[in-house]
Amino acid sequence: MSKRSLWWALLTVPLFLLGTERAKAVEYGELVQKGDKWEFKNTEDPVFKFMRDTGWITNERYFEVSSQTGKNWIEPADAILNRRTDIEWNRYLKTGLHLPDWIDLGLENRTRFESYDHPWRAAQIAGNGRTDAQIPMRSRVRFGLGGNGPLRFLFEGQDSRSFHNGNPGDFRDTTMVNEFDVLQLFGALKLDNVLGTGLRTDFLFGRFTMDVGNRRLIARNDYRNTTNAFDGFQWQISQDKTWRLRAFVTETVIRDDVRLDEQNSKSLFWGTYFESQHFPWFQMDAYYLGLNDKLPANLANHRTYSTFGGRLYKTPKPGEADYEIETSWQIGNRGKTDHFAHFQHLDLGYMFNLPWTPRLVFHFDYASGDRKPGDSQDGGFDTLFGARNFEYNMTSIWGPFYRTNLITPGWRLIVNPTPDWILEVKHRVWYLAESKDVFGSSGLRDATGNSGSSLGHDVQLRARWRVSKNMDCDVGYTHWFKGSYFDSPAILAQMPTGGNIDSDYFYAQMRVRI
Repeated sequence: MSKRSLWWALLTVPLFLLGTERAKAVEYGELVQKGDKWEFKNTEDPVFKFMRDTGWITNERYFEVSSQTGKNWIEPADAILNRRTDIEWNRYLKTGLHLPDWIDLGLENRTRFESYDHPWRAAQIAGNGRTDAQIPMRSRVRFGLGGNGPLRFLFEGQDSRSFHNGNPGDFRDTTMVNEFDVLQLFGALKLDNVLGTGLRTDFLFGRFTMDVGNRRLIARNDYRNTTNAFDGFQWQISQDKTWRLRAFVTETVIRDDVRLDEQNSKSLFWGTYFESQHFPWFQMDAYYLGLNDKLPANLANHRTYSTFGGRLYKTPKPGEADYEIETSWQIGNRGKTDHFAHFQHLDLGYMFNLPWTPRLVFHFDYASGDRKPGDSQDGGFDTLFGARNFEYNMTSIWGPFYRTNLITPGWRLIVNPTPDWILEVKHRVWYLAESKDVFGSSGLRDATGNSGSSLGHDVQLRARWRVSKNMDCDVGYTHWFKGSYFDSPAILAQMPTGGNIDSDYFYAQMRVRI
């Protein structure tokens, strides 16, 4: 497909989506109105229905498990740590084994096919520019005790591996492979209505994952094949959904592709995070994060610094404008070099009160780079343990862009043809903030700055289908129009053959949970 035809197709997508009509459905109890007709909602879960119809479970148990959503949800121990969508699904295995409510048991598997051409990373020169296609697979098992009680326990194991990754130049590291390991293992104490104040407090100790704020600095990795974990202690106090204060002291977990992951006693990570939703139009986060990461393998990259900042935002709603502003600042040392860096983020969006509820949002990010590499001041922002796929690019074997040394404006259109479908088109332009600093994690750098800063722009198309709570599918395509930076002789000499040619990335995945 030529660039001209790709852009024509891209521009027609929003017009097609906005111009397509669909039948409106207004829900009232167990009925829905479709045009001039009323029909009963089909809300029965087919697997639970099969279990009841075959006598596997009783009618009473069927109604119990069917109602365990919303206010009747049995909250697992990691509900305060991670997004609810990651841990809530119908527990078919638990129900089929007739386990009581105070035991949690679940299995998850996600399998993906992905491929991209014209690799650009310096480390992939051995592949001589060949296309990299892999099949990452991530499997999880979780076992919990305690139900909704005050004392709870959780074990979660994860096995991450990637098939067809043995060719020269194929991307492989511990973000892709981490076989048979402990992802979470902790105990938790939950106290409701502390001292009659109406406040809730939680104490956790052990190994756990975390989603914090909008996940730019700390995240339970979603798209990536492996997951960040931490060993330590966490405490929170909250008042319903109005406000919450979290504090943690941890040691980071070092991933190994085949051996059991180890606690890194020389890497201390701690912080506090406050969230306020007192005003729907002025929701606020404020945080401080400390890192003392003294890895013995590379003395020059010891990270000892503080990150502090805040976030203001309004949740998107039909017929209303929304926004998000986040600012982060880092001070400290990287090795023997002073470290001062910052990151600025802005979103301006509007969700139209139209069929498919289209939302158009404009983005702008600035992540500082190192102005004079080799001097006494390091200026490259460190995104710590954050995620990127939700607003930058798919990660896994792809993921060229990081929140460091980057300037990127862009826009995104999101539509919902049905509650279970999300269609998305994204376009972003990419520049280096400092032309003399390294480009992301590619290993590419022109210390003279003569290669310029234009990294090009990319277009991403994505479709997500939520078949049920227990199954979802995700497919996407990205075309990266590479900029003049990659045509520079200094950069060409560092890349695989053809690394300056535009790259295409495609993936298709399915996740099943029982």
